[in-house]
Amino acid sequence: MSDGMRVDLSALDEVIRRLWTLLDDMDEAGKTSRYRTDIPMKAFGPFQEASELFVAYKQTKDDLEGTIAALHGLITRFGTSTSKVKDKYTEQEYANKQQMGGGSGTESFE
Repeated sequence: MSDGMRVDLSALDEVIRRLWTLLDDMDEAGKTSRYRTDIPMKAFGPFQEASELFVAYKQTKDDLEGTIAALHGLITRFGTSTSKVKDKYTEQEYANKQQMGGGSGTESFE
């Protein structure tokens, strides 16, 4: 940038890539928590406490799904923000090169 600071755009790219990978993993965790952890009421047996256990299980399952959804949203927002920052730095690097009379448009902006 114009104040003499340099930004490693490849590092920002790496952060973005890792965030999207994490998001994919979170999607899988969300599917698992929603669809592969379903326990029917009858599985808790004929015990007097079965309905209490079932309610506690459902609440825990719902809490887990909510937590995964919240993390998904956080990762999405952070990834989107990081992408926007990287785009702004890329645009500024390009503008700086154009102002200095250089750049054929094919160089890397690292």
